[in-house]
Amino acid sequence: MKILHVNTNDISGGAARAAFRLHESLLQNNINSQMLVAEKKSDITSIIALSNENLIKKIKNRLYKVILNKLSLGKYEKTISKYWGPFSPQIISNKNLAKNINEINPDIVHLHWICADFLSIEDIAKINAPIVWSLHDMWAFTGGCHLVASTTQMCDKYIRNCGNCDFLGSKKTKDLSFKVLQRKKKAFMKISNMAIIGVSNWMAGCAKKSALFSDKKVVCLPNPLNTGVFKPMDKMQARILWNLPKDKKLVLFGAVLATSTPYKGYDLLVEALNEISSQNVEFVVFGSSEPKNSPKLSHKIHYLGHLNDDVSLVSLYSASDVMVVPSRREAFGQTASEAMSCGTPVVAFEIGGLPDIIDRKTNGYLAQPFDTSDLAKGIDWVLNSEHYDDLAKKAREKTVREFDYGVVAKKYIELYEEVAND
Repeated sequence: MKILHVNTNDISGGAARAAFRLHESLLQNNINSQMLVAEKKSDITSIIALSNENLIKKIKNRLYKVILNKLSLGKYEKTISKYWGPFSPQIISNKNLAKNINEINPDIVHLHWICADFLSIEDIAKINAPIVWSLHDMWAFTGGCHLVASTTQMCDKYIRNCGNCDFLGSKKTKDLSFKVLQRKKKAFMKISNMAIIGVSNWMAGCAKKSALFSDKKVVCLPNPLNTGVFKPMDKMQARILWNLPKDKKLVLFGAVLATSTPYKGYDLLVEALNEISSQNVEFVVFGSSEPKNSPKLSHKIHYLGHLNDDVSLVSLYSASDVMVVPSRREAFGQTASEAMSCGTPVVAFEIGGLPDIIDRKTNGYLAQPFDTSDLAKGIDWVLNSEHYDDLAKKAREKTVREFDYGVVAKKYIELYEEVAND
């Protein structure tokens, strides 16, 4: 069986890492798997980058994309919400992408994150092979947003028809979000064989309720993790590597652009950190350098910047006593599964995919959504637990049992075979 994963990037960003890990796990299970990407940063031969254009063509195509996006989003520039990430109309594709996919002639095309003008809505319907689509955010079934725009109750307009879009700050029924959703409806109706994967029960549930996927096959399959790489190492040795104190309890937080991406919840974490009662504590942040207006806390903060490899992540997770994931939205929660695989308990809000990973007071703590006092309570509870070693052991056991490459790859292979035979 020949599987082709399609993602905008190969290793940059959470969706790319999830797609690559699935690709790698399939290769380890003797499946013919490849990735097709717009931007390739690795030197892995099974990852195919679209052919490079000459400089003049690149400039022309870039200008074309900028002009089209300006025309579609321009009227909303003053009202569009930047809080929840991008809004993607996906009017155009990377040139000849659908044609390139069909020339590779896979048995299954596995779509992942395809935005940033990589694959247009209309070109999805031009793919000949059966499609499996992993939802790493909500874009596939919304009118263009990747995370629905609300800090409290979630917007549910994607269940019926988008329009009057909070994300766009629009009061019109037939606004851009309505038009994007209608384009998706028209395109997806042309696809006879498509299965949708929610990477968590929450994401699968949202997809099943949506106007676009309510009549499609929707399943829940997690992102896989190489637990042979993400495994505990000696805590003191890890701290020596990072020049972190040996005699402190370390609270870890990290994400891409950790301190500047609002939905990752850094502001909520800061509130919680000011409430923790545990003494002799220091905080560690990865994915971001120290911001200009660094928060005033009673405990020292170590900002470690962006990490480029799994070995660095493993050593940092192992060096820490607890990982905190204070996200407002999380399709799955890869940093949670990574930390737990390294034997580090996790504290998070009970939202999105995180309850699939964390079992409250068994391998971590799930706080009431956006209640920073409860988040602080969870951090204190882990740091001061009389059964900390058991928490760490059960965290590791959960990831090996449910997210290991071998376990998860078999489930994906079963789905591929089922879809290919439909």
